[in-house]
Amino acid sequence: MAVVGIGATGAVLAAALIKQRPDTVLVASSETKAQTLKENGLSVSGALSFNTPVERAVGGVSALAEAPPEVVILATKTFHLPKVLDELAAVFRPGMKIVSAHNGLGTEDLIASRFGPEAALRMSLNYGVGLEAPGRVQVAFFNRPNHLGVVDAASQAVGRELAEALTRGGLDTELVPDIKLFIWKKMIMKCTMANICAVTDRTIRACLDDPPTRRIADACFQEILAVAKAKGYDLGQGYLEQVMGYLDKVGAHKDSMCVDLANHAPTEIEFLGGKVCSYAEEAGLNVPHYQVMTDLVRALENNYLKG
Repeated sequence: MAVVGIGATGAVLAAALIKQRPDTVLVASSETKAQTLKENGLSVSGALSFNTPVERAVGGVSALAEAPPEVVILATKTFHLPKVLDELAAVFRPGMKIVSAHNGLGTEDLIASRFGPEAALRMSLNYGVGLEAPGRVQVAFFNRPNHLGVVDAASQAVGRELAEALTRGGLDTELVPDIKLFIWKKMIMKCTMANICAVTDRTIRACLDDPPTRRIADACFQEILAVAKAKGYDLGQGYLEQVMGYLDKVGAHKDSMCVDLANHAPTEIEFLGGKVCSYAEEAGLNVPHYQVMTDLVRALENNYLKG
């Protein structure tokens, strides 16, 4: 197996996998970072705890060509996904499985369109993490379990094996029959709160407690529920009560998009609010609050990306 992208999310996945599969390859963004991982290993603290030595780490996807893995987990930021898939094209072999562990909507569809539905799997991760240093991660919360699913039933056995390996490694993971349902359940929260937190530079709790941003959140929740229904996932109004209960547990957490904007880095907006707006347009739905919040994030991002 291989894990591509050893930031906060990827480090946790890799640490759990290595406990069961010590030959797991970590694919960092440079040889320098790969060497640091081999020297220092992975340290995960907080709601999860791992101290894992790293035997195999490389500085780019192309290094996997020497011994292509059977399973590749992608834990990069979503804006890197098209480039990573281009790089994987030179490594891909029939039978290889590519698992999207990204935030966002439609990432598994992008993999399936490129390599075939039988190659694509998707994870929905239910932990919040922060990167303190290369290979050193703090986990704020883990609402067990994570969820894993396949795009094509032919990959079911591989999905089951991966879920079991992660669970035995300490990262509870459940193989589910319809992963898109769980993606929508998570993204209704993520897509809504990421935009609002990013524009206001506030925690989730602060956004929900302040009447102006709470009104925006409530309107966005209604809009994305309608989009999910148009895509075949009618979660119902009762689901919002579950959403608020979940957010109460993670409310003191700042969304990662706040960090991206603060660091003048690209954001994941196109696979979050951008996808909601795109799906809404396809379905003939109006999502005015979502469109405004998404465009505000794009404008803030353009301040530094486009000068």
